[in-house]
Amino acid sequence: MEFICNTEEDTIKLGQKLSSIAKKGDVFALFGTLGMGKSVLSRAFVKKLTSANEVPSPTFTLVQVYEADDFDIYHFDLYRLKSPEEIFEIGMEEAIYEGVCLIEWPEKMQGYLPKNIFKVEIAPYEQGRKIKIETSDVDKNLRLQKIND
Repeated sequence: MEFICNTEEDTIKLGQKLSSIAKKGDVFALFGTLGMGKSVLSRAFVKKLTSANEVPSPTFTLVQVYEADDFDIYHFDLYRLKSPEEIFEIGMEEAIYEGVCLIEWPEKMQGYLPKNIFKVEIAPYEQGRKIKIETSDVDKNLRLQKIND
């Protein structure tokens, strides 16, 4: 699926819609260069499902954890990782199985990135962004279709 987000508000609305289909065990891998809106989308996702007033980018902490009703949300920013193996030091394995993960800079994980994910690619498009979301999982595809309704 592709979405055109002409404004930051459009990206926020998409993040909120994505949060509505999230289930424990989901991984949202957010690909895009600096300034594309990965943190904006993540912040909207977290705020929709939690009582968090502040949702800082985990650039320096590498991970922030938020408690939602049905699962914990793990917001990772892997930009500063020096090697893919560092994901084990910050609790990535547990997070993938125990909660919902939002992973900025997932390419830093290399071969450790799970296969059964929501792949979210954010790229410049005219004055805004084009956000392409894909998954190879049937259930995830069905849930993804719901955000277009």
